[in-house]
Amino acid sequence: MHAESARLVTSRHTAAICTVAAIVIVIAAASIELAMGRVPICRCGYVKLWHGVVYSAENSQHLTDWYTFSHIIHGVGFYFLLWLVARRVPVGVRFVAAVLLEATWEVLENTPFVINRYRAATIALDYYGDSVINSMSDIVSMMIGFWLGRRSPVWATLVLVVVLEVVVAAIIRDNLTLNIIMLIHPFEAIKRWQLGGAFLNPL
Repeated sequence: MHAESARLVTSRHTAAICTVAAIVIVIAAASIELAMGRVPICRCGYVKLWHGVVYSAENSQHLTDWYTFSHIIHGVGFYFLLWLVARRVPVGVRFVAAVLLEATWEVLENTPFVINRYRAATIALDYYGDSVINSMSDIVSMMIGFWLGRRSPVWATLVLVVVLEVVVAAIIRDNLTLNIIMLIHPFEAIKRWQLGGAFLNPL
Protein backbone atom coordinates (compact mmCIF):
# COMPACT_ATOMS: atom_id res chain seq x y z
CA MET A 1 0.00 0.00 0.00
CA HIS A 2 2.78 2.38 0.94
CA ALA A 3 4.65 1.50 -2.25
CA GLU A 4 1.57 2.23 -4.33
CA SER A 5 1.05 5.56 -2.58
CA ALA A 6 4.69 6.45 -3.11
CA ARG A 7 4.41 5.67 -6.83
CA LEU A 8 1.29 7.83 -7.08
CA VAL A 9 3.00 10.76 -5.36
CA THR A 10 6.07 10.35 -7.59
CA SER A 11 3.87 10.21 -10.68
CA ARG A 12 2.05 13.39 -9.70
CA HIS A 13 5.33 15.10 -8.86
CA THR A 14 6.76 14.16 -12.26
CA ALA A 15 3.60 15.36 -14.02
CA ALA A 16 3.79 18.69 -12.21
CA ILE A 17 7.46 19.16 -13.10
CA CYS A 18 6.79 18.27 -16.75
CA THR A 19 3.85 20.68 -16.91
CA VAL A 20 5.96 23.52 -15.51
CA ALA A 21 8.82 22.64 -17.88
CA ALA A 22 6.48 22.73 -20.89
CA ILE A 23 5.07 26.11 -19.83
CA VAL A 24 8.59 27.51 -19.35
CA ILE A 25 9.57 26.31 -22.84
CA VAL A 26 6.53 28.00 -24.40
CA ILE A 27 7.20 31.25 -22.54
CA ALA A 28 10.86 31.11 -23.57
CA ALA A 29 9.93 30.56 -27.23
CA ALA A 30 7.52 33.51 -27.13
CA SER A 31 10.16 35.70 -25.50
CA ILE A 32 12.78 34.75 -28.08
CA GLU A 33 10.39 35.49 -30.95
CA LEU A 34 9.50 38.87 -29.47
CA ALA A 35 13.22 39.62 -29.11
CA MET A 36 13.63 38.65 -32.77
CA GLY A 37 11.12 41.33 -33.70
CA ARG A 38 8.10 39.12 -34.35
CA VAL A 39 4.76 40.90 -33.88
CA PRO A 40 2.70 39.73 -30.88
CA ILE A 41 -0.53 39.60 -32.92
CA CYS A 42 -1.57 40.29 -36.50
CA ARG A 43 -0.64 43.77 -37.73
CA CYS A 44 -4.32 44.15 -38.60
CA GLY A 45 -4.83 44.84 -34.90
CA TYR A 46 -7.21 42.03 -33.97
CA VAL A 47 -7.11 38.29 -33.30
CA LYS A 48 -9.37 35.77 -35.02
CA LEU A 49 -9.98 32.21 -33.90
CA TRP A 50 -9.76 31.02 -37.54
CA HIS A 51 -8.32 32.54 -40.71
CA GLY A 52 -8.87 30.42 -43.78
CA VAL A 53 -7.46 32.56 -46.60
CA VAL A 54 -4.01 31.12 -47.35
CA TYR A 55 -2.95 33.71 -49.94
CA SER A 56 -3.18 36.73 -47.69
CA ALA A 57 -1.01 38.79 -45.38
CA GLU A 58 -3.08 37.53 -42.42
CA ASN A 59 -2.16 33.88 -42.92
CA SER A 60 -0.15 32.54 -39.96
CA GLN A 61 -1.12 35.63 -37.98
CA HIS A 62 -4.20 34.47 -36.07
CA LEU A 63 -4.89 31.62 -33.66
CA THR A 64 -5.61 28.89 -36.20
CA ASP A 65 -5.49 28.41 -39.96
CA TRP A 66 -5.11 25.57 -42.48
CA TYR A 67 -1.56 24.91 -41.30
CA THR A 68 -2.78 24.23 -37.77
CA PHE A 69 -3.50 20.69 -38.94
CA SER A 70 0.15 20.22 -39.89
CA HIS A 71 1.13 20.99 -36.31
CA ILE A 72 -1.35 18.45 -35.00
CA ILE A 73 0.43 15.93 -37.24
CA HIS A 74 3.76 17.12 -35.78
CA GLY A 75 2.46 16.07 -32.37
CA VAL A 76 1.37 12.66 -33.60
CA GLY A 77 4.75 12.17 -35.27
CA PHE A 78 6.69 13.29 -32.21
CA TYR A 79 4.73 10.91 -30.00
CA PHE A 80 5.51 7.88 -32.15
CA LEU A 81 9.12 8.91 -32.79
CA LEU A 82 9.81 9.36 -29.09
CA TRP A 83 7.96 6.14 -28.31
CA LEU A 84 10.26 4.31 -30.72
CA VAL A 85 13.52 5.74 -29.41
CA ALA A 86 12.69 6.36 -25.73
CA ARG A 87 9.70 4.26 -24.75
CA ARG A 88 11.17 3.57 -21.29
CA VAL A 89 11.24 7.29 -20.55
CA PRO A 90 8.12 8.57 -18.73
CA VAL A 91 5.54 9.93 -21.14
CA GLY A 92 5.63 13.30 -19.38
CA VAL A 93 9.31 13.68 -20.12
CA ARG A 94 8.70 12.67 -23.73
CA PHE A 95 5.97 15.31 -23.89
CA VAL A 96 8.42 17.97 -22.70
CA ALA A 97 10.89 16.80 -25.35
CA ALA A 98 8.17 17.15 -28.00
CA VAL A 99 7.33 20.67 -26.79
CA LEU A 100 11.02 21.57 -26.94
CA LEU A 101 11.29 20.22 -30.51
CA GLU A 102 8.22 22.12 -31.64
CA ALA A 103 9.25 25.33 -29.90
CA THR A 104 12.71 25.09 -31.46
CA TRP A 105 11.16 24.71 -34.89
CA GLU A 106 8.84 27.67 -34.30
CA VAL A 107 11.81 29.87 -33.46
CA LEU A 108 13.83 28.62 -36.45
CA GLU A 109 10.82 28.98 -38.75
CA ASN A 110 10.71 32.66 -37.95
CA THR A 111 14.34 33.40 -38.75
CA PRO A 112 15.07 35.37 -41.93
CA PHE A 113 16.76 32.33 -43.49
CA VAL A 114 13.72 30.07 -43.22
CA ILE A 115 11.23 32.83 -44.05
CA ASN A 116 13.14 33.63 -47.24
CA ARG A 117 13.35 29.92 -48.06
CA TYR A 118 9.58 29.63 -47.74
CA ARG A 119 9.06 32.65 -49.99
CA ALA A 120 11.52 31.41 -52.62
CA ALA A 121 10.69 27.71 -52.71
CA THR A 122 7.04 27.37 -51.72
CA ILE A 123 3.72 29.04 -52.43
CA ALA A 124 4.09 31.25 -49.34
CA LEU A 125 4.80 34.35 -51.40
CA ASP A 126 3.23 36.69 -48.84
CA TYR A 127 4.80 34.93 -45.86
CA TYR A 128 6.80 37.19 -43.56
CA GLY A 129 6.82 34.96 -40.49
CA ASP A 130 4.27 34.05 -37.83
CA SER A 131 2.84 36.34 -35.22
CA VAL A 132 3.83 35.22 -31.73
CA ILE A 133 0.25 34.26 -30.87
CA ASN A 134 0.04 32.09 -33.99
CA SER A 135 3.37 30.48 -33.21
CA MET A 136 2.31 29.64 -29.65
CA SER A 137 -1.00 28.30 -30.95
CA ASP A 138 1.00 26.03 -33.26
CA ILE A 139 2.79 24.61 -30.21
CA VAL A 140 -0.56 23.98 -28.51
CA SER A 141 -1.76 22.21 -31.68
CA MET A 142 1.29 19.96 -31.47
CA MET A 143 0.38 19.18 -27.86
CA ILE A 144 -3.10 18.13 -29.02
CA GLY A 145 -1.53 15.87 -31.65
CA PHE A 146 0.77 14.34 -29.04
CA TRP A 147 -2.22 13.63 -26.80
CA LEU A 148 -4.13 12.07 -29.71
CA GLY A 149 -1.10 9.91 -30.54
CA ARG A 150 -0.98 8.65 -26.97
CA ARG A 151 -4.69 8.08 -26.44
CA SER A 152 -5.85 6.82 -29.84
CA PRO A 153 -5.32 3.39 -31.41
CA VAL A 154 -2.51 3.35 -33.96
CA TRP A 155 -4.89 2.65 -36.84
CA ALA A 156 -7.13 5.58 -35.85
CA THR A 157 -4.16 7.92 -35.61
CA LEU A 158 -2.89 6.85 -39.04
CA VAL A 159 -6.35 7.37 -40.54
CA LEU A 160 -6.51 10.83 -38.97
CA VAL A 161 -3.12 11.83 -40.41
CA VAL A 162 -4.03 10.60 -43.89
CA VAL A 163 -7.43 12.32 -43.81
CA LEU A 164 -5.94 15.63 -42.64
CA GLU A 165 -3.24 15.54 -45.31
CA VAL A 166 -5.65 14.64 -48.12
CA VAL A 167 -8.38 17.10 -47.13
CA VAL A 168 -6.01 20.03 -46.61
CA ALA A 169 -4.22 19.29 -49.90
CA ALA A 170 -7.56 19.15 -51.71
CA ILE A 171 -8.69 22.47 -50.27
CA ILE A 172 -5.54 24.64 -50.30
CA ARG A 173 -3.17 22.58 -52.50
CA ASP A 174 -0.67 22.34 -49.68
CA ASN A 175 -0.07 20.19 -46.60
CA LEU A 176 2.74 19.03 -44.33
CA THR A 177 4.12 16.53 -46.86
CA LEU A 178 4.20 19.04 -49.71
CA ASN A 179 5.64 21.68 -47.41
CA ILE A 180 8.57 19.44 -46.49
CA ILE A 181 9.17 18.43 -50.11
CA MET A 182 9.16 22.01 -51.34
CA LEU A 183 11.45 23.21 -48.56
CA ILE A 184 14.02 20.47 -49.16
CA HIS A 185 13.88 20.09 -52.93
CA PRO A 186 11.33 22.27 -54.75
CA PHE A 187 9.62 20.85 -57.83
CA GLU A 188 8.44 23.39 -60.37
CA ALA A 189 5.51 21.17 -61.38
CA ILE A 190 4.23 21.08 -57.79
CA LYS A 191 4.66 24.83 -57.41
CA ARG A 192 2.71 25.51 -60.63
CA TRP A 193 -0.09 23.24 -59.44
CA GLN A 194 -0.15 24.95 -56.07
CA LEU A 195 -0.17 28.44 -57.56
CA GLY A 196 -3.12 27.38 -59.67
CA GLY A 197 -5.14 27.51 -56.49
CA ALA A 198 -4.06 31.02 -55.60
CA PHE A 199 -7.51 32.38 -56.39
CA LEU A 200 -9.28 29.67 -54.43
CA ASN A 201 -9.75 31.30 -51.05
CA PRO A 202 -11.34 28.78 -48.67
CA LEU A 203 -12.83 30.27 -45.55
